[in-house]
Amino acid sequence: MNTTFTERLSSMHTSSTPKIVSPRDGKAGSLGSIGVRFMIDTEETDAGGFSLLEHPMPPRKLAAPLHRHSREDEYSFVLEGRMGALLGDDVVYAGPGDLVHKPRDQWHTFWNAGDEPCHVLEIIAPGGFENFFDELVDAGVAGPPEPAWLAALGARYGLEFDFESVPELCERFGVTFG
Repeated sequence: MNTTFTERLSSMHTSSTPKIVSPRDGKAGSLGSIGVRFMIDTEETDAGGFSLLEHPMPPRKLAAPLHRHSREDEYSFVLEGRMGALLGDDVVYAGPGDLVHKPRDQWHTFWNAGDEPCHVLEIIAPGGFENFFDELVDAGVAGPPEPAWLAALGARYGLEFDFESVPELCERFGVTFG
C-alpha cells in the first residue's frame, strides 16, 4: 500500500518539537572574561547528544585557563572574528566558517585573537556541560572566578584547570583575562 508523504510524516515519532533560536533568544550572561548564550540544551537533543552555546568574546580576551574535559568534546564554529586556540602543543587560528575540534582529555584553551569582537558557536558532545556555564552565570561572575571555587565546580563536571597557565598565555598571545 502506498502512503502519502503527509501520512508518513505524521506517523514518525519525534522526541522534540522544532525550535527556532533568534539572535535575542536564550539565557545570556558573563563567564568572567567572555560571554555565553544558551541556545540548545541537552534536554532538547535526542538522548542528550549535544548542547549548543554561543560565546561572544571581546577583542584580545582569553576565554579560560588551560583546561581539559574528561567527559566531552567541544567544537568551536567561528561566526565572526578570529579565534586562536592552543590544542595540546598546537596553536591554531580560525576565522569565519572554520570549525575547531577540541577533543576530550586534551589540554586546551582559546581566545579572541583579533582587535574586533569574535563570536563562536560551541557544540558540546555529549551534552550536559552547559550546566557548568549555567552555574557560572548564576554565580554572577564579574571577573575571573576565585580559583578554589572554580576548581571545585569544574571537578563536578570532569573539568581540570591549570590556573598557573594564565600569565604565560596572556603574554604569549597578547591577551588579557578577566
